[in-house]
Amino acid sequence: MPRLLIHLVRRGASWHEAGEAAQAAFTEAFTQWDRIAHPAGWLRLVAYRLYLRRPARREEPTDQLPDGPGGSCPLHKVELKESEQWVLSALSALPSQQSAVMAWHLDGFATREIAEALGTTPAAVRQNLARARARLKTILLAPTDRTGDGGRE
Repeated sequence: MPRLLIHLVRRGASWHEAGEAAQAAFTEAFTQWDRIAHPAGWLRLVAYRLYLRRPARREEPTDQLPDGPGGSCPLHKVELKESEQWVLSALSALPSQQSAVMAWHLDGFATREIAEALGTTPAAVRQNLARARARLKTILLAPTDRTGDGGRE
Protein backbone atom coordinates (compact mmCIF):
# COMPACT_ATOMS: atom_id res chain seq x y z
CA MET A 1 0.00 0.00 0.00
CA PRO A 2 2.67 2.63 0.85
CA ARG A 3 4.42 2.16 -2.50
CA LEU A 4 1.12 2.47 -4.35
CA LEU A 5 0.34 5.67 -2.43
CA ILE A 6 3.69 7.19 -3.37
CA HIS A 7 3.16 6.17 -7.01
CA LEU A 8 -0.16 8.02 -7.07
CA VAL A 9 1.31 11.09 -5.39
CA ARG A 10 4.07 11.06 -8.02
CA ARG A 11 1.29 11.13 -10.60
CA GLY A 12 -0.31 14.22 -9.04
CA ALA A 13 -2.74 12.93 -6.42
CA SER A 14 -2.97 14.42 -2.95
CA TRP A 15 -2.33 12.00 -0.09
CA HIS A 16 -6.04 11.75 0.60
CA GLU A 17 -6.91 11.14 -3.07
CA ALA A 18 -4.12 8.55 -3.29
CA GLY A 19 -5.48 6.77 -0.23
CA GLU A 20 -9.00 6.60 -1.63
CA ALA A 21 -7.87 5.40 -5.06
CA ALA A 22 -5.47 2.81 -3.63
CA GLN A 23 -8.13 1.42 -1.30
CA ALA A 24 -10.62 1.16 -4.15
CA ALA A 25 -8.02 -0.56 -6.35
CA PHE A 26 -7.25 -3.14 -3.65
CA THR A 27 -10.98 -3.74 -3.24
CA GLU A 28 -11.30 -4.43 -6.98
CA ALA A 29 -8.22 -6.65 -6.89
CA PHE A 30 -9.71 -8.76 -4.11
CA THR A 31 -12.68 -9.74 -6.26
CA GLN A 32 -10.53 -10.90 -9.18
CA TRP A 33 -7.17 -11.80 -7.64
CA ASP A 34 -6.93 -15.17 -9.39
CA ARG A 35 -7.10 -13.45 -12.82
CA ILE A 36 -4.44 -10.78 -12.17
CA ALA A 37 -1.12 -11.84 -13.71
CA HIS A 38 0.99 -8.86 -12.52
CA PRO A 39 -0.54 -7.38 -9.35
CA ALA A 40 1.90 -4.49 -8.88
CA GLY A 41 1.31 -3.09 -12.36
CA TRP A 42 -2.39 -3.89 -12.32
CA LEU A 43 -2.88 -2.02 -9.04
CA ARG A 44 -1.03 1.04 -10.34
CA LEU A 45 -3.12 1.16 -13.52
CA VAL A 46 -6.44 0.66 -11.76
CA ALA A 47 -5.65 3.03 -8.89
CA TYR A 48 -4.61 5.78 -11.31
CA ARG A 49 -7.77 5.32 -13.38
CA LEU A 50 -9.85 5.50 -10.22
CA TYR A 51 -8.00 8.65 -9.20
CA LEU A 52 -8.78 10.23 -12.57
CA ARG A 53 -12.49 9.37 -12.21
CA ARG A 54 -12.88 11.04 -8.82
CA PRO A 55 -15.40 13.85 -8.44
CA ALA A 56 -13.92 17.16 -9.57
CA ARG A 57 -14.08 19.15 -6.33
CA ARG A 58 -13.82 16.82 -3.39
CA GLU A 59 -13.07 18.36 -0.02
CA GLU A 60 -9.99 17.35 1.96
CA PRO A 61 -10.72 15.67 5.29
CA THR A 62 -10.44 17.89 8.35
CA ASP A 63 -10.16 15.02 10.83
CA GLN A 64 -7.68 12.18 11.01
CA LEU A 65 -8.34 9.38 8.54
CA PRO A 66 -9.78 6.28 10.23
CA ASP A 67 -7.51 3.38 11.06
CA GLY A 68 -7.46 0.42 8.72
CA PRO A 69 -8.21 -3.18 9.75
CA GLY A 70 -4.60 -3.64 10.90
CA GLY A 71 -4.97 -0.90 13.49
CA SER A 72 -3.39 2.01 11.66
CA CYS A 73 -4.01 4.00 8.54
CA PRO A 74 -1.54 3.16 5.74
CA LEU A 75 -1.03 6.88 5.13
CA HIS A 76 0.75 7.06 8.49
CA LYS A 77 3.37 4.57 7.27
CA VAL A 78 4.45 6.93 4.50
CA GLU A 79 6.78 9.50 5.97
CA LEU A 80 8.70 11.73 3.61
CA LYS A 81 11.70 13.89 4.30
CA GLU A 82 11.76 17.49 3.15
CA SER A 83 13.98 16.55 0.21
CA GLU A 84 11.51 13.86 -0.87
CA GLN A 85 8.65 16.37 -0.71
CA TRP A 86 10.75 18.68 -2.88
CA VAL A 87 11.25 15.91 -5.47
CA LEU A 88 7.51 15.13 -5.47
CA SER A 89 6.84 18.80 -6.10
CA ALA A 90 9.28 18.75 -9.02
CA LEU A 91 7.62 15.62 -10.43
CA SER A 92 4.27 17.41 -10.38
CA ALA A 93 5.74 20.05 -12.70
CA LEU A 94 6.40 17.48 -15.45
CA PRO A 95 4.04 17.00 -18.40
CA SER A 96 1.59 14.12 -17.91
CA GLN A 97 3.35 11.48 -20.02
CA GLN A 98 6.77 12.28 -18.55
CA SER A 99 5.33 12.18 -15.05
CA ALA A 100 3.70 8.80 -15.73
CA VAL A 101 6.84 7.25 -17.18
CA MET A 102 9.01 8.60 -14.35
CA ALA A 103 6.60 7.35 -11.67
CA TRP A 104 6.67 3.83 -13.13
CA HIS A 105 10.45 3.99 -13.54
CA LEU A 106 10.95 5.08 -9.93
CA ASP A 107 8.81 2.11 -8.87
CA GLY A 108 11.37 -0.20 -10.51
CA PHE A 109 9.51 -1.19 -13.66
CA ALA A 110 11.51 -1.98 -16.81
CA THR A 111 11.08 0.08 -19.99
CA ARG A 112 9.20 -2.76 -21.69
CA GLU A 113 6.83 -3.13 -18.73
CA ILE A 114 6.18 0.61 -18.63
CA ALA A 115 5.47 0.69 -22.36
CA GLU A 116 3.05 -2.22 -22.06
CA ALA A 117 1.23 -0.69 -19.07
CA LEU A 118 0.91 2.75 -20.68
CA GLY A 119 0.06 1.46 -24.15
CA THR A 120 3.10 2.95 -25.87
CA THR A 121 6.43 1.81 -27.28
CA PRO A 122 9.69 1.23 -25.40
CA ALA A 123 11.29 3.94 -27.58
CA ALA A 124 8.63 6.44 -26.46
CA VAL A 125 9.21 5.45 -22.83
CA ARG A 126 12.97 5.99 -23.19
CA GLN A 127 12.39 9.36 -24.86
CA ASN A 128 9.99 10.49 -22.12
CA LEU A 129 12.41 9.29 -19.44
CA ALA A 130 15.23 11.29 -21.01
CA ARG A 131 13.06 14.40 -21.24
CA ALA A 132 11.78 13.95 -17.69
CA ARG A 133 15.31 13.55 -16.33
CA ALA A 134 16.47 16.68 -18.17
CA ARG A 135 13.49 18.68 -16.89
CA LEU A 136 13.92 17.40 -13.33
CA LYS A 137 17.61 18.25 -13.42
CA THR A 138 16.71 21.81 -14.43
CA ILE A 139 14.05 22.10 -11.72
CA LEU A 140 16.00 20.45 -8.92
CA LEU A 141 19.30 22.23 -9.61
CA ALA A 142 17.75 25.68 -10.00
CA PRO A 143 18.65 27.97 -7.12
CA THR A 144 15.48 28.26 -5.07
CA ASP A 145 14.37 29.03 -1.58
CA ARG A 146 13.15 25.74 -0.11
CA THR A 147 11.78 27.31 3.04
CA GLY A 148 8.48 28.07 1.30
CA ASP A 149 8.47 31.72 2.33
CA GLY A 150 9.86 33.03 -0.98
CA GLY A 151 12.94 34.43 0.75
CA ARG A 152 10.90 36.44 3.29
CA GLU A 153 11.42 36.01 6.99
